[in-house]
Amino acid sequence: MYFSKYNFGIMLSSFILTISIIVESRHTNNWAVLVDTSRFWFNYRHVANVLSIYRSVKRLGIPDSQIILMIADDMACNPRNPRPATVFNNANQNINVYGDDVEVDYRGYEVTVENFVRLLTGRLPSGTPRSKQLLTNEGSNILVYLTGHGGDGFLKFQDSEEVTSQELADAVEQMWQKRRYNEIFFMIDTCQAASMFDKFYSPNILAVASSLVGEDSLSHHVDPAIGVYIIDRYTYYALVFLERVQPNSTKTMSEFLAVCPKRVCISTVGVRKDLFGRNTKEVPITDFFGAVRQVELSPLNPLIQFEDIVNDNTEENEMSQIKYAYLPQFPDEMY
Repeated sequence: MYFSKYNFGIMLSSFILTISIIVESRHTNNWAVLVDTSRFWFNYRHVANVLSIYRSVKRLGIPDSQIILMIADDMACNPRNPRPATVFNNANQNINVYGDDVEVDYRGYEVTVENFVRLLTGRLPSGTPRSKQLLTNEGSNILVYLTGHGGDGFLKFQDSEEVTSQELADAVEQMWQKRRYNEIFFMIDTCQAASMFDKFYSPNILAVASSLVGEDSLSHHVDPAIGVYIIDRYTYYALVFLERVQPNSTKTMSEFLAVCPKRVCISTVGVRKDLFGRNTKEVPITDFFGAVRQVELSPLNPLIQFEDIVNDNTEENEMSQIKYAYLPQFPDEMY
């Protein structure tokens, strides 16, 4: 009897210790894996979806070196595109999200289930360029965003293969076992999207889906100039929210999870929190969508003075007064 109580005490202590470790976020870096799995011109909106999220996380501080961008079809260079080298996410053509600073890591037929799973689990062939590797560690918070066509328990890749919810769950478990993440925010915009996170069983995962099992995820609006839908409804309203977020924002993940109520999304947004150890009301949105490196600033006066050199900081002062900013993705009248 005493032995049993002793064992129970140890188990309880271990459980409490595990929970306390999970609840307190200690992430040291942010990564994003952004995937469009669709091909063909009529799926233009999926490329616009992923490029818009890509632009948002870059604006909030995640560098290209820590973003993996996978695009199965290049709409900017599609012969049907009346505006070559451009992709717009709204009919007002407010901004070209396929800008000069887009770095695509996996393009065309490189966007496969095998490459996606190998990327997550770190099982890439030797010699794979750094730009194609997810170089995360146990301190990494990872945003995983998927868009394309899906069904109950699967997501299609290029209309030729599928990744199942169980395969995805097992890949994430490998990531956890290999200490490849601290926390994951899984975000998916497809039909029956919630079925893709049903099988997750690894800790520290927060997930949101644009539709429940049995529901379609709907498009937002058509651009008459190109004749196709140019953005999905859930991603559209997520972007409206993200456009108001700044790197020092106090907005939380709880607010973000409520961006698309059914009256505007039409589909029902699904959320899964049971694997996530923190209260989403206390989790800054920049824990997943941004990256701010904390640095210790030097004193205003230089540490070493050179008597023979006159410091002329006129040009530097002028440059410091210039402020750079990203243009808004959506014009004000569309809010």
